[in-house]
Amino acid sequence: MYSDRPKVLHTLAGKSLLKHVLDTASVLNPAQILVVYGYGGNQVPEAVNDPELIWVEQAQQLGTGHALIQAAPCLGSGETTLVLYGDVPLISAKTLHTLISISQGKNLAILTLALADADGYGRIVRGADGNVQRIVEHKDASEDERKIREINTGILAIPTQHLAHWVNRLTNNNAQQEYYLTDVIEMAVNDKVEIVTCQPDHDWEVMGVNSKIQLAQLERSYQRHYANRLLEQGVKLLDPERIDVRGELLCGKDVTIDVNCIFEGTVELGDNVSVGANCVIRSATVEANTHIEPFSLIDHAVVGCNGKIGPFARIRPGTVLQNDVHIGNFVEIKNSEIGTGSKINHLSYIGDCTMGKKVNIGAGTITCNYDGANKHRTVIQDEVFIGSDTQLIAPVTVAKGATIGAGSTITRNAPEDELTLSRAKQITISGWKRPVKKAK
Repeated sequence: MYSDRPKVLHTLAGKSLLKHVLDTASVLNPAQILVVYGYGGNQVPEAVNDPELIWVEQAQQLGTGHALIQAAPCLGSGETTLVLYGDVPLISAKTLHTLISISQGKNLAILTLALADADGYGRIVRGADGNVQRIVEHKDASEDERKIREINTGILAIPTQHLAHWVNRLTNNNAQQEYYLTDVIEMAVNDKVEIVTCQPDHDWEVMGVNSKIQLAQLERSYQRHYANRLLEQGVKLLDPERIDVRGELLCGKDVTIDVNCIFEGTVELGDNVSVGANCVIRSATVEANTHIEPFSLIDHAVVGCNGKIGPFARIRPGTVLQNDVHIGNFVEIKNSEIGTGSKINHLSYIGDCTMGKKVNIGAGTITCNYDGANKHRTVIQDEVFIGSDTQLIAPVTVAKGATIGAGSTITRNAPEDELTLSRAKQITISGWKRPVKKAK
């Protein structure tokens, strides 16, 4: 990976490779989850930080069999031990349910896959009767064995009663001098334990990551699959190849999403919402009939019905926009509640503000909420009109129906239904000359 970060901590769809596997494993409701770690020392357990997991250190990386040897003493009394891999992130719970069900706690179940190009993979060797006899790694395979297309994914459901006995008999007498977990297949044959197989619905479920190229390819596979799910649910994607979902995207009816949009965390889009090109929406709710113009960012916020956002708007955490709110170009809002029907259409910063209904904010207006040490709140009541280029020095209240003249700096409360303004007297300096550049 050409990285100081352990491979399993690299991210896919906004989540680490290992977290993908752990989340899927948790869906199976296991008695316990053991994570064998080695490369990178404590970086992995510290990053995951889950007290429910059992961490097992593999100080020397001597193969998958060696990893399971380290874990075997920690296994409980469950009838089946499921072996997964931290760098195979997209295995589905459905596939694993199938694998466990065919194992039944007594059969050795192997997840296999048929590939047109099986180069580099361990091959499934079957007898004349079609039963699995063993698995041979690519480097140890004969020419005839390398012609086999059915490969071993490495994912196994092993009867726990046999596991410790099998892994303790593993040796490293092979081309890589590693302890291959796949050697337990022959042991199962010799012990007359039935070997059963199944295959995943999608090839990418069992694809591992060993390089940034493979990581990028798997990211695209994931995103294409997610896009197809959205299309099947009725979402209109203007280009399914150009959307990234890094979490969960929940959509109502007749949602339209333009190109190059990114959705992070859990995002909910109501009926008839449209999202313009190049938007980023993170852990937010956007209610019905709202239109988001291109290049807008909505982050940990709630946007009400019939809103108009952007272009180039930034809605920051803690913001709640009520219904029929208009937020225009180059407007930033932070930790504020904006009342129904209010408009902030141009070039403004509204932070730590409680704003009422039908307020109009002129271009270039700023709520000066930070005094250098503490944040203070601005209150703007219903039907206020704020003229352009106004600074509101918090804490301050602008009462209902008030008008603030353009270019004002407001430091005291403005009364209801009155015009308040604060401007220096305009003067002209006679005889003043504009500076000129000095000759070199």
